[in-house]
Amino acid sequence: MTLYAGIEAGGTKFICAVGSAPERILAQTTFPTTDPSESIQKALDFFSQVQGDHGSIAAVGVASFGPLDPDPASARFGTITTTPKPGWADFDFVGALRVQFNQPIAFDTDVNGAALGEWRWGAAQELETFIYMTIGTGIGGGGMVNGKLIHGLLHPEMGHMRIPHDLERDPFAGNCPYHQDCLEGLANGPAIEKRWGARGETLPSDHPAWELEAEYLALAVVNLIVTLSPQRIILGGGVMQQNQLFPLIRDRVSTLLNHYVQCPEILEDIDRYLLPPGLGKQAGVLGAIALAIEAERTAG
Repeated sequence: MTLYAGIEAGGTKFICAVGSAPERILAQTTFPTTDPSESIQKALDFFSQVQGDHGSIAAVGVASFGPLDPDPASARFGTITTTPKPGWADFDFVGALRVQFNQPIAFDTDVNGAALGEWRWGAAQELETFIYMTIGTGIGGGGMVNGKLIHGLLHPEMGHMRIPHDLERDPFAGNCPYHQDCLEGLANGPAIEKRWGARGETLPSDHPAWELEAEYLALAVVNLIVTLSPQRIILGGGVMQQNQLFPLIRDRVSTLLNHYVQCPEILEDIDRYLLPPGLGKQAGVLGAIALAIEAERTAG
C-alpha cells in the first residue's frame, strides 16, 4: 500500500500519522505543540521510524493552525504568518520538513484539511459545497465550494467574523488579541473559561454558558448559510463535545432564519444538515493524509 504522512498541527498539540485511509493507519503519535524546532523534530523522528519499519512515504500533508500561506505560487508558501503563538510567526513549516522530505508536501489550514478528510471519507461525501468549522482553543472554518477547497487571498478566517454582541446579556469583552469580540473572541474554549471562571467541560449541561454559546455559534452558522449556501455544515472541535449544544444551535438557527431559506434540508431535516464530523476526533489528521494524497495526485 502507498503510504502518506499527515501532520495535524494544532495550537496545543501535534497529531502525526502514516497510512492511506481511516481503516489503514499504520502508526500515529500525539505530542504537545512547543516551539517550532522541537515540534518539527519530533514529527520528523516519528516519520523516520515509520519509514524504517514500513517503507517510504509518497507525500506529506500538513493541516496547520494559522494564519498561513497555502499558495504554492507564493514566495511565502508553507509559512505560518501572523499567529500570536510565541515562536511560530513567520515560521517556514514546509521548509523545515524539506530537510527530510523531497516528496510532494501539501500545506493548508487545519480546518481545510479536516474538510477534505470529511469530503473523502466522512460526513461530506458526494457534496460539492459545504462548510467545516472547529470550535475549540480557537475557532476556524474551511470547506469546499463547487468541489474545490476554499482559498482566495489566503484562506477563510471564519472564526474572526463579527457577530452581534449584546453587552447587557454578555458583558465579557472577548479574548481575541486582534479583534477582541469577534466570534473566536466570544465563543472559543478560553472565552468560556474566562467568562465563567471554569473550563467548559466542568460546567453542567444546563449551565447558562451553553445557551449563550449556542447563540454565538448559531449566528455564525446563519451568516455562512446566507453567504455560501452550503449543502451541509459540520461542527467539530473540543467545545462541540458538549452533547447539549447541537440541539440548541439547530433550534436557534431555525429561529434566526425564520423560514427565509426554503430548503427541506433545513426546514425538515436539520439534524442531518448541521452535524458533527463523521471522522470524529480523527478528522484533522485524516484530513492531513487526504491533503498528501491530493499532493501526490497533482504532482504526478
